[in-house]
Amino acid sequence: MNILIINGLLIDPSQNMEKSGALLIEDDRIKGIVDPASYSINGDTAFLKDQKDKPYTVIDAAGKWVVPGLIDMHVHFRDPGYEYKEDIITGTMAAMSGGFTSVCAMPNTRPINDNKTVTRYMISKAHDAGYANLFPIAAVSKGSGGAELSEIYDLVDAGAVAVSDDGMPVASAGLLRMALLYMKPLGIPLIDHPEELSLSKTGYMNEGVASVKLGLNGIPQTAESVAVARDIMIAAETGSRLHLAHISTRYSIELVRWAKKMGIPVTCEVTTNHFSLNEDAVDGYNTNAKLNPPLRSERDRQAVLEALSDGTIDCIVTDHAPHGHDEKEVEFDKALNGISGLETSVGLSLKLVHDKIINKKQFVQLMSHTPSLIVNLKNKGTLKAGADADVTIIDPDKKWVVDKNKFVSKGRNTPFHGRELKGRALMTIAGGKIHGNTRT
Repeated sequence: MNILIINGLLIDPSQNMEKSGALLIEDDRIKGIVDPASYSINGDTAFLKDQKDKPYTVIDAAGKWVVPGLIDMHVHFRDPGYEYKEDIITGTMAAMSGGFTSVCAMPNTRPINDNKTVTRYMISKAHDAGYANLFPIAAVSKGSGGAELSEIYDLVDAGAVAVSDDGMPVASAGLLRMALLYMKPLGIPLIDHPEELSLSKTGYMNEGVASVKLGLNGIPQTAESVAVARDIMIAAETGSRLHLAHISTRYSIELVRWAKKMGIPVTCEVTTNHFSLNEDAVDGYNTNAKLNPPLRSERDRQAVLEALSDGTIDCIVTDHAPHGHDEKEVEFDKALNGISGLETSVGLSLKLVHDKIINKKQFVQLMSHTPSLIVNLKNKGTLKAGADADVTIIDPDKKWVVDKNKFVSKGRNTPFHGRELKGRALMTIAGGKIHGNTRT
């Protein structure tokens, strides 16, 4: 499909660009930015003056942002094995509805994605569905059991873009070191879920005043920061690429800040949940606010906001974790961890821009360009000529109310139901194919 997007604000950190302009797409590639004098428009169709026999579909993005397709490098699609929670079709549809043209799916499926058959299945099913691009993240260890390395080379050869036992940390320092050494020549990151289980296994929420008030066992901040410190030191020794998933405490942030200052190859992410909410969201035993890592103190949340502003945090993710109704509507200690986050992420993240914590280019950097670099998604995360025609059109000022019953995802587990947000993805283009019309 040939598309001309006009009148939008083009934002692309890969080109240090923020300007009004027209973006030309031909088939599945971005052709480039064109001057208004180079085309003519007749209704919904445009023609280039030197190609009058080739029509282009016109999209008028006046008042909107036109950005590289958003990338969420941390989702759980539950397929294969837990399709009642989510499957690859509904997950990639929800991603597109939320503004994401690419997602990276974690391996905690059934069976675990620790072999090339599962990796290829996930890629094939997403390709056949025709919605968002899906890039599997394979297990570090067999069965994510932490005892023996997966066949990492075979998994990468099959299409895995990173390895992780997410949902579980790589508990053995020896196995983590071995994995980082093995992976170094492959050039992909190891994504660790930093958690010291001996400190966290009996807890249900952040340890503090709120946990005492609710009578719930707490999870201390050190359960995360101790693991972050260990991971950083092993990455320093091996020189291999380490990515820290969903960091949530001020101590973790200071450790990452130090590691970057020392030149250690460490990157990190934060979820929309951890900068939007604090531990008070658990009040009333709200299981939709039960997460791992847990929602932290307001002081930690403020440290996260500062780290987003100064660039210590590299990307924003959803950690999209859909669950069935009967897995959340139970006693707090029995409820599963996680929030269905793909369809609220843009609105929650744009609050950072409206509150002047980050600027427009930082928003795109955090949600598109840097994720593409971390997991080596070539030709994505940019509007450069020749890049894949993955584009998201955003109305930064559109006000809307979150209604979980209108989610495309099967997951209805969200603490944001009924919240008014400002800003929404109106349209996504993936591989040159338009998904969704402008929302009303």
